[in-house]
Parts: sequence; C-alpha cells; structure tokens
Amino acid sequence: MKKPPHLDDLLLKWKFDPDTLNVRMVKGKDGRDVLQMRVDMGVLQLETTGRPDGELINGHESMLELLQQRRLEDAEFKLDEDQCGEVDREFMQFYHRRICWLRLQYYHRAVMDADHTLRLMDVSRKVSPEEDWSQSHEQYRPFVLFHRTQAAALGELEEDTAENAVQAITSGLETMREFFIKHEAEEHFETDELVVRLVELRESLRSEYQVGQTLKEKLTAAVEQEKYELAAQLRDELSKRNQN
Repeated sequence: MKKPPHLDDLLLKWKFDPDTLNVRMVKGKDGRDVLQMRVDMGVLQLETTGRPDGELINGHESMLELLQQRRLEDAEFKLDEDQCGEVDREFMQFYHRRICWLRLQYYHRAVMDADHTLRLMDVSRKVSPEEDWSQSHEQYRPFVLFHRTQAAALGELEEDTAENAVQAITSGLETMREFFIKHEAEEHFETDELVVRLVELRESLRSEYQVGQTLKEKLTAAVEQEKYELAAQLRDELSKRNQN
C-alpha cells in the first residue's frame, strides 16, 4: 500500500518566506484548480469558485446569498451570534482569496471577490444585531475598495486600455471619498495612505501611457463649467464607447 505524503514533506519542499506572499495554483485530487497560500507553520487551501472553504451554508453558496434570501423572506430579520460568526469567517476567507488573486495577477477574479465582500458588508449591516459589530467590518471598507480599484485598473491595463485603467482609479477614488464624507472625515481623505497610493498609481499611468483627461473626467469638467452642449456630446461619445 502506497504511503500517503506527509505534511512534513510539503512544508519542507515549500519554504515559508516572510518577505513575500507565497501563493500558487495547483490541481486538487480530482483535477480541479485550487489556490494554496504558504503561511507560517502551515498551508491554506482555497477553492477558486463559491465560498473559499468549499462549504455550503444551509444549501446556499455563501452567507451573502443566505442573508439576501432571509432579507427577502423577512424584512425584520437579524443575525444571531452563530450567524455573526459565519459572516466573520466569510469576510476573512474572501480576504485571503482576494490577495491570492492579486498576487497571481488574476485581477478580474480579485474584483469579483472584492465585490462579494462589499455586498456582504452592505447586507450584514442591515441585519446586524448591534452597531459595534457592523463597524468592526465597515472600518475595512476603504481597504477593500483600495484592492478593488487597484485590481480593476490593472485588469484594464492588461487589456491595453490605459485610459480605462486611469478612469477605474478615478471612479474608485470617488467611491472612497463618499465613504469619508458619510463618516464625516472628508478632511482626512487627501492624506489617507490608501488614497495617496491610488493617486500615485493613476498619475504614473498617465505619465507612462500618455493619458490625458479621460472622457468621464472631461464630462465632469464640462458639467462643472456649465458647458452643457459639450457635456451632451461627451455623454453620447461615452455611451457609444460603452456599447462597443
């Protein structure tokens, strides 16, 4: 009988490096793709679709899907302690997979997982048993938006659309600004580390790829300057581009 591989063998062959994110995609026993992340003293394995741990939650692919269904059935539904724990687990699992996708440069997958997390934040806030629990997650929204914006921009750049990459960052920054305004912290927006990093990325892309104002930026400027005829022309051009 063939001796099964021991975890010791795996850990010895794949050394942990504290200076980088150790991630790879490999085949599972049944041939499916799985993600593996080498962490200190172990390895995390994540599914590439559905919930990263591969589990179903009461027949649903995720807590997000379950909570959306419960909200439809009962507008007054509130989470209990065990359900709060499952939401916490899902946030952490999708964080781990999101950074794996970023490390492997699967940018569109990173955007999808960031969107999942943002939707889970939205619905869990509505069914939260208490404000403090909601805020324990909401405080990380700018970080998730940072990852999403970065991934969206780099994904556009991979497809040779530098202007769209710049616009993705501008749109992400606008969404982040809305968060700061909502929480009465707009005065800290310009100096926030994540905002500064996105602005630096955007301006480096402008310089490297010689991107001037994007269509959306021209449209915003035209509206602000009350040049409504020009704004209408820019809207038409933007609509045609989106259709293509």
